[in-house]
Amino acid sequence: MSTRDRLLALFVVVLWGLNFIAIRLGLDHFPPFFLAALRFAVLAIPVMLFVRFPKVRLRWFLLYVAGFGSMQFILLFLAMDLGMPTGLASLVLQTSAPFTVVLGVLFLRERMTLGQVLGLAISVAGMAVIALDRVRGSDLGAAALLPIGLTVLGGLSWAAGNIGGRLARPDDSLRMTLWMAVVATPPLYVVSLIVEGPAAGFAALSTLGTDSGLRALGGLVYLAIFGTVIGAGLWTTLLGRNDASRVSPMSLLVPVVGITAAYFVLGEVPTVGEIVGAIIVVAGCAAGVMARPRGPRHSAADAQSTKVSPDSEPGDVSELSCGKTPVRSGR
Repeated sequence: MSTRDRLLALFVVVLWGLNFIAIRLGLDHFPPFFLAALRFAVLAIPVMLFVRFPKVRLRWFLLYVAGFGSMQFILLFLAMDLGMPTGLASLVLQTSAPFTVVLGVLFLRERMTLGQVLGLAISVAGMAVIALDRVRGSDLGAAALLPIGLTVLGGLSWAAGNIGGRLARPDDSLRMTLWMAVVATPPLYVVSLIVEGPAAGFAALSTLGTDSGLRALGGLVYLAIFGTVIGAGLWTTLLGRNDASRVSPMSLLVPVVGITAAYFVLGEVPTVGEIVGAIIVVAGCAAGVMARPRGPRHSAADAQSTKVSPDSEPGDVSELSCGKTPVRSGR
């Protein structure tokens, strides 16, 4: 993973950490499922008019839409509406990182180094420290597990979307992200109609002139432009040219930004346990991302070059010659 890609990933981390503040502002005014549909709906019409549909593998594009665009936000917004604290939500959703690594190993045939495994394990341990600290300090008792469980499922959905986005092999990652907004809007709105009813969303729209409405509108703009177009577009690009096991651990830094922003903007004061856990997360992420990639293993039998079919899956390796670095297809 190049220095440029690491810096881009850190930029996305900051954007997505602030995303949770925007979500909280939106949920203070809009019903959760309607907000999820609205964040994509504001992009759908201009995208359909001015952006050409990308060249993608359709079934994997639909997995990307379902996981990253629909289910992740249905589960996350519902969890936060049920009382999931903003900073804690930014933490627990990052279970997408270990889920993505595991799915990358299972479905993309990626290989992890010992350094990556240790870094990931340290980061997960840091998240566990923060999560346990918050659960112990919650007045909800066992009921606090429901929003946490929903957020974990949101992380699994995000991970599935990561894999779908990579296997889709778009000719343009930004256009694929923009069209995700178009395709995800109808099912999200149908869920809102069924669960919340048609009147709930329109009632929220009719009161946009209030203080909470204006704050929600600002949050909505941030979610659409910075969270979706810029953030998701860059993230999909990074996944397209790097192993998922190297990109996804960077998202473990999102809760550091999210918890800090929740403190300054919303007054959510982090506990000692949260601070300690955040430090562990940063250390693990650094160890995993900076770990050297595993060198190729060759034998004399590998001396002869082999060819890779244009239809081979990402993660397939074309052995150029004995002792040379393998080149992954689909980059």
